[in-house]
Amino acid sequence: MKKATYIYGLTALAATLTLTSCEDMFGDFLDKQASNELTEADVFGDWANVEQFHYDTYNFLRHGAARIGESWLDAATDLAETSFAKGGTRTTFNIGNYYGGGDELEGSWESRYRGIRKCNMIINRMANVPRALDISTEKFTADTARVVAESRFFRAYFYWELFLRYGAVPIVTEVLDPDGDLLTGYTERPTLKAFVVDFILNELKNCEANLYTYEDAWSKNNAGRVSQPAARALRSRIMLYMASPRYAAESGITWAQAAEVTKSFIDDFGANFSLMTDGADGLPAYTNAWLRTTYTGENKEIIFFRNDGTIGWGNINVDTPVGEGGRGGNCPSQNLVDMYDMADGSAPFTEYDATGAPVYDANGNPTINTASGYTDANMWENRDGRLAATVLWHGRVWGQATDTKTNVLNMIIGQRDNPIGNANATPTGYYMSKYIPETILSSNHGGTAYRLWIISRYAEILLNYAEALNEVDGPTSEVCELLDEIRHRAGITGNVIDRADLKTKEAMRNFIHKERTIELAYEEHRAWDVRRWGVATEALSRPIYGVEIDAQGVPTRKVAQKRVFEDKMYLYPIPEGEVWKTSIKNNPGW
Repeated sequence: MKKATYIYGLTALAATLTLTSCEDMFGDFLDKQASNELTEADVFGDWANVEQFHYDTYNFLRHGAARIGESWLDAATDLAETSFAKGGTRTTFNIGNYYGGGDELEGSWESRYRGIRKCNMIINRMANVPRALDISTEKFTADTARVVAESRFFRAYFYWELFLRYGAVPIVTEVLDPDGDLLTGYTERPTLKAFVVDFILNELKNCEANLYTYEDAWSKNNAGRVSQPAARALRSRIMLYMASPRYAAESGITWAQAAEVTKSFIDDFGANFSLMTDGADGLPAYTNAWLRTTYTGENKEIIFFRNDGTIGWGNINVDTPVGEGGRGGNCPSQNLVDMYDMADGSAPFTEYDATGAPVYDANGNPTINTASGYTDANMWENRDGRLAATVLWHGRVWGQATDTKTNVLNMIIGQRDNPIGNANATPTGYYMSKYIPETILSSNHGGTAYRLWIISRYAEILLNYAEALNEVDGPTSEVCELLDEIRHRAGITGNVIDRADLKTKEAMRNFIHKERTIELAYEEHRAWDVRRWGVATEALSRPIYGVEIDAQGVPTRKVAQKRVFEDKMYLYPIPEGEVWKTSIKNNPGW
């Protein structure tokens, strides 16, 4: 970690991340008058300054849209390929260059530890902050306890993000010298159990009582604040991971225990949350889950999020079709498209593996289930509604033009959305629709829209519970009903329990892996899910498949990109500079 002198400036509260509007993002609790430069004594000698210092921690929540050199984390998985020849994932992850630097591979280490240091300051120094004279002792006690609880949540969350990337890393709980390397004296790496089970999970459990209740956190003034449901949802996720094949032996966490924590979320908070169903069919209902706010849009699905307020064309042009005037960006893969079922709930292919993908032959072709009605020539017809909500394909009406004849996506080589000589044209034959509000394209790209960055939502809770229950008891009716709740929201008509091919635990496991992948696509789950399932090498070394559209508009499968993934890439290497300075032990193979 590079040396830096910390000046506790509160100007704009966004030294690392730019926010559109504090009020839009978190209600009005960040809308305070900031001082220009404050010393540490100034900050912790005044309660109002402490609040402002703490609110800045929310700026360490990263927005996933195009954050890795203008590419997405899922472009480092089998779900997408960035169209940029020099895009962040294309020149790093995709070719096995894990020393390529940038926000994700190197910046994650420093930014997470900086956030942790901020949390440690509040946790360790709050007891000496004087009470503001204009608030009662009772309120001051409650407010300070909540700020400490939020800081403990954030510290646990930042350590969890480090764990996903680097494994168990040194646990720092005191405030180290900001002019040092922030790890002085902390180079010993704990066991997985000590790091995740004994520290992170205990922190989340113990901080929950002092966080905002659902009723308080979902008021407009506190929208986006850390809450009791957010802490429980993160515990649910981590318990699921710790019960998974890659971690279970070391963690000692069982699937039954993971199911129990997730069931506690449903029992305690389930009445407050539900899947977004406001829409004529599955597509708008699913899409509204990340385009509608919690306090004005009646969005009961989102549990914890980062919301940058309303956005415009400048926020989405990097990921829109070139024919729309965009730059291509995050282009979905045929691998992802192949995971979606038919609209009647049947499987288009005969066999799926533990990665959630269909089994491909040596030529990159899955075996078609003819009874489903699927054909490659009409591969986008009669599919799960989430496909249209996530992926743009040739022939779809989409974009700003009022004349639909000029507003049809045309991926034929040399045509509107796949022009010859445009380096940003889709390499896979697809563009992304998820997280791209069409309302922005109106009025000559002059529109605006909300776009939440989801950290956790209720659909994940249902998927967590279904996965854990299946591992405990197999494909029971309860497991099927949980999956149906999600699939029916997407417009699928069939019921999971009626599927003859899902009667064993293994078959249901692969099906749940598939369902989780498509439901949570581009929300930064896939990279970690395939690792915890122990199938990352299979999933991430597989070629990225795409389609080429002929002059008649018929798609033909193709290999869009070869990928490199070795077992050592289950973990990132610790940044070289950190290893040189501290002699910390690096991850295996690096």
